[in-house]
Amino acid sequence: MIDSDGFRRNVGIIISNPAGELLWARRVGRPMWQFPQGGIQQDETPKQAMYRELYEETGLVAEHVCIIGRTNGWLRYRLPPALIRHDRKPLCIGQKQVWFMLRMLGADCDIKLDVTDMPEFESWKWVHYWHPLREVVSFKRSVYKQALREFAPLLETFKAC
Repeated sequence: MIDSDGFRRNVGIIISNPAGELLWARRVGRPMWQFPQGGIQQDETPKQAMYRELYEETGLVAEHVCIIGRTNGWLRYRLPPALIRHDRKPLCIGQKQVWFMLRMLGADCDIKLDVTDMPEFESWKWVHYWHPLREVVSFKRSVYKQALREFAPLLETFKAC
């Protein structure tokens, strides 16, 4: 769903393990790493979209995680001009995202990247909290920085769900 300003509604998902490391996933067929994310369908709340995307992209379900935070508002990024599809209507110029911070309750073996016919990711790893800022594609970096800054105090004070 694209709003009147040209931003697609989306959720971003940051999953932490008990050590405070984050799940970092590599896109299928590309040397690009990112957090799970995906669009919010017309009949979904951001929380519903988050659980749907969580399952589709990682195989995890609600029992495997707990929500420890959610961004206060929408975080936006613009697509580079070369990635804007001018032949599509309505025109999408970027994404506006609600981000969720989750704590992993399940085991690493619960992560399954191939639960759909067209997986988003081909591999994953646990990384240091600030590591994604060095590897994420440049046009998403400011949104990642905003989300990580907002959630950083939660990891330090929130030990259990």
